[in-house]
Amino acid sequence: MVTFVATPIGNLKDITLRALDVLRGADVIFCEDTRHTLRLLNAYEIKKPLFACHKFNEAAAAEKIVARARAGEEVAILSDAGMPVISDPGNAVCLALRSAGIPYTVAPGATAFACALVLSGMPADKFTFLGFLPNKKSEKMRVLQRYKTLDTTLLFHCAPQDVDDDIAAMAEAFGDRAACAVREITKLHEESIPFTLAAGLPGEKRGEYVLAVAGAAEAENPLNALSPAEHIRHYMAQGLDKREALKRAARDRGVSKSELYRYTIEED
Repeated sequence: MVTFVATPIGNLKDITLRALDVLRGADVIFCEDTRHTLRLLNAYEIKKPLFACHKFNEAAAAEKIVARARAGEEVAILSDAGMPVISDPGNAVCLALRSAGIPYTVAPGATAFACALVLSGMPADKFTFLGFLPNKKSEKMRVLQRYKTLDTTLLFHCAPQDVDDDIAAMAEAFGDRAACAVREITKLHEESIPFTLAAGLPGEKRGEYVLAVAGAAEAENPLNALSPAEHIRHYMAQGLDKREALKRAARDRGVSKSELYRYTIEED
């Protein structure tokens, strides 16, 4: 079996018992950085053959993983921190395994953006994870413009050297919005810093960040300024029958049809 294994994002204690069982039972481990993974394995006295699987060799590594899986070996796949594939190498491996008809599974665990969403205190009923923004400003702006009207909390991964430029681009694309910068998640100096896009994030930037940004405010429908009866009449004037006009007006105003029904009786 091939297993994608989530690893700690900071605190080495944040590894699951199942993940440790998978690593101990693996014949071979493919990982983003063998030196980084070796520190994790040494902490739990696990010794296994390690092979690199990173963004520069992922296609070749995928072929080796497929071959080993076909040979009946237990293969574990890790990134440096968190869940492989999520803003990390691994997607090409998933595609190769699917193409080869080889089943694989996941040993879940810590994921930075989910932890950051909780720490930010921003709305979590719906959110959109966008990962790292492109380096070039033109491409960065193209991505941000595509998502500027979403009314969900937006989550971004950000390297410390890119924080100021990314926030400035967001302010240009979105206008001023509430935001929160979360860093050093699960570590001693964990921080969750509220700020606004227009003001920017003060202070020296250290460590990897997750930026949580408020979604777009829902645009007010101008028809909602009408009285309920006028709202219904507006749709009837467009040729809709009373029932459909009632339905449309209720949807615009975010209320149930029953709340507006009496206004249709007044029209009779």
